Formats: sequence, structure tokens, C-alpha cells
Amino acid sequence: MKRLYIIPNATQSEQSASLAEHWNAGFEYNDFYAPCVLDNEQEIERLIALYCSLDRDRSDDVLHGAFLDVTVHSTDPMIRAVSDHRIRQSMEIARRLGIRAVVFHTNHIPNFKSSYYTEGFVRANAAYWRAMAGEYPELLILIENMFDAEPDLLCALAQQLYDVQNFGVCFDFAHANVFGDGSAEWMRCLAPHILHVHLNDNDKKTDLHGRIGTMALDFSCFDREIRKAPHAPGVLVEMRDLQDQHASLTYMKEHGIYPFDKGEGHA
Repeated sequence: MKRLYIIPNATQSEQSASLAEHWNAGFEYNDFYAPCVLDNEQEIERLIALYCSLDRDRSDDVLHGAFLDVTVHSTDPMIRAVSDHRIRQSMEIARRLGIRAVVFHTNHIPNFKSSYYTEGFVRANAAYWRAMAGEYPELLILIENMFDAEPDLLCALAQQLYDVQNFGVCFDFAHANVFGDGSAEWMRCLAPHILHVHLNDNDKKTDLHGRIGTMALDFSCFDREIRKAPHAPGVLVEMRDLQDQHASLTYMKEHGIYPFDKGEGHA
């Protein structure tokens, strides 16, 4: 996978492609997770045609899959069925785009500490994603921390699926700081499984998706710990505005924040 990713803007697709080329970045598509799009076949076809028309290689790109209310670990079979439907829609769109990976969320209830719930989460998700990975062997499935107060459940799930070659963790540093304590222990726990990263800034209170280096997050901690990880994950600069993307990448380069090398911005 590539070292860097940006979110393409469908209304400025050529500009997004130009920015990606400038930074040698891939796309992580954020157009296909909303129910209003997933329920609109014409819009799906339009967006796929638009992105396929761009003169660029999509083979390392990533798609953010459906995540709103998607809970494959629900005890309600109707909710599981709808969740499965949305996930399969995401996987099929990714297959048609000819891309590399799809991101989904943990979506568990963080304050529900009952062993019945937590053990059920790991068991149900492990069985579901193992089966899905087998059905789509060409696509890397990445599960992202969302409301997780600790990394424990995601780590336990990743350990259960450690033998599945096309499964891994998408670590969202901003989510870890808003919903958890964002400490180095978070990354140390998940490090063996992190294959992709989402990076943006916030005030540690709200998931603001701010320009990197303008708010409260400690990117020196992120940089130090991610460099210890056994894999070399790609990093999505997770904001939609093209100017914010460029400014964030420039800040990262100037400050030697992973995946940029130390001193790279001062050559």
C-alpha cells in the first residue's frame, strides 16, 4: 500500500487527482458509506464512473465502507442482516473500483462492560470477518477504532484473526484521543495489527477532523510509537478540504511526522 492517502472530492476530482499525484498519495473514497448513496443505484454508478475516468492507478486505493449503525455483533438477527447487506454493498463497490482495501468500524458500546457483551462482540466479529475475508480474498479488510475507550476489544479481535492475511486494523489517532486517552499504550497494544492509519487534529473533546498541527493532539507521540510498529502502514490525512489536506501534508513533512523521514522537510 502507499505511504499517504487523501480523501478525493467528487466535485473537484481533477484537483484531487492532481494533489494526490503531487504527494504520491492514494485515494480513500468517502463517497459510498452514506445510506442515501447506498440506496441510490444511479448515484453509485455515477461515482464509480467518475473515479474510473480519472487517469490514475487505483490499485492501492482504499474505500471507507458503510459504518452508520452497522453492528454485525448485534443479537438482533434483523440488524445483523441489514449490517451484512451494507457491508456487502461496500465490498462490491470496492471490487468494481479495483482497489486494495475497505475500512469498517468497531461500533461497539464502550460503556457496556458485561462479559456477555464484550465476549460476544469478539466472537461474533471474528466469525463474521473471517468469513467475509474468505469471500473477498483480493480485498484487505480494515477495522477502525471508533467510540472505543480502550483498545482491548479491537486488539482481541485482531488477535483472533491474526492468521487471516487480508485482515488488519485501521488505527484512528484522533478517535483514540477523543474517546480514549490516546496514550502510547493504545498504539503499543494495537501495533502488531495496524496496517492503515487515519490522522487529523482535534481538541480532545470533539472529533473535529481538523488540519494537522492546529489543535491539541500530540503528533510527536504518534510519530514515535508508529515507527516502532512491525508494519509500515499507510496514512490517510483525514479531512475533505483540499487546502487542509495540502497544509496538513506540508506540516507533516516539515516536522518529520510519519510517514515522512526526519529532516525531510528541511533538505
